[in-house]
Amino acid sequence: MSGQLKEVRNRIKSTQSNLQITKAMKMVSAAKLRRAQDAILLMRPYALKLQEMLQNIVSNSEGSIDLALAAQRPVEKVLLIVITSDRGLCGAYNSNLIKLTKLVIREKYEEQFAKGHVEILPIGKKGYEHFLKNGYKLNDTFWHLFAHLDFEHVKQAAAFAMEGFIAGNYDAVEIIYSEFKNAATQRYVSEQFLPVARVESSTDQKNANRADFIFEPEKKALIAELMPKILNTQLYKSMLDANASEHGARMTAMDKATENANELLRSYKISYNRARQAAITTELTEIVSGAAALEG
Repeated sequence: MSGQLKEVRNRIKSTQSNLQITKAMKMVSAAKLRRAQDAILLMRPYALKLQEMLQNIVSNSEGSIDLALAAQRPVEKVLLIVITSDRGLCGAYNSNLIKLTKLVIREKYEEQFAKGHVEILPIGKKGYEHFLKNGYKLNDTFWHLFAHLDFEHVKQAAAFAMEGFIAGNYDAVEIIYSEFKNAATQRYVSEQFLPVARVESSTDQKNANRADFIFEPEKKALIAELMPKILNTQLYKSMLDANASEHGARMTAMDKATENANELLRSYKISYNRARQAAITTELTEIVSGAAALEG
C-alpha cells in the first residue's frame, strides 16, 4: 500500500511541475501574441490594398508593357514557400501546414513533382526539418528568418523568388502559410505569389470598368519600381500572419494543456486520498484485530 501511495505522490508532483510550465508558456505566448496581433492588424489593410492595386495595374496594362513578374507561361518548375514555426508545442499548427503543402503538390503539381521540378523554400525550423528528413527538394537559405523577423530580411527571400521567376528557374511561386483570425482560429491558405494574379473579368466588364491610371513618372519605370516593393510587402504580411498564428496556436494549446493537467491533478488527488483512507482503515482493522486477539 505504501508503494502505491508513493507512486501517486510522484505523479502528483510531476503533474504540478507540468502545470507550472504550461501556465508560464501560456502567459508568455499571450504577451507575444498581443504584439504580433497588433503588427498584423496594422499591416494587413495596407498590404491588401497594395496587392489589389498591383492586380489592377497588371490587368489594365496587358499588352501595353512587358511585365516580367506577371508573365503567364506553362508551369514546369514550381517554388513553394512554406512558412512554419521554429518551435513546437503549438498543437496541430505545423502539421496542418505540412499537410496543406502535400495536398497542394498532390492536387496541382503532381506531374511536376514526379519530375523533380517542385522545390520547397521552408521558412521555420519545423518545416525545414520535416521536408529535409523526407527527401524533398529544398532550398535551405531562409529557414531561419523568424530569428530576424523584419522587412529587410524578408525582402531578401522575396527577391530570391522574384529573381528566380524572371530567370525562368520557376514558372509559379506559391506561399503556404496560416492566416491569423483570432487567438483560437487560424486559416491555412495557399496563395499565389508569382506570376502576379490578374483580376478576372469578362470582356464587357473589362471595357466598362477599365481603370484609368495616371502614371507619374513614366509607366514602365514606375511599374518596375512598384511591383517588387508590393511583392515584398505581400510576403512580409504572410510572415506576420504566420507569426501571430503561431503564438495564438501555442497559447490555445497551452491553455488546453493546463486544463488537462488540472483535471489530471484532481483525479490523482482523489486516488491518493482513497489509497490513504484504505491504508488507515487497514491499519485500524489490524489494531482492533490484535487487541481482540490479546483479550481472547
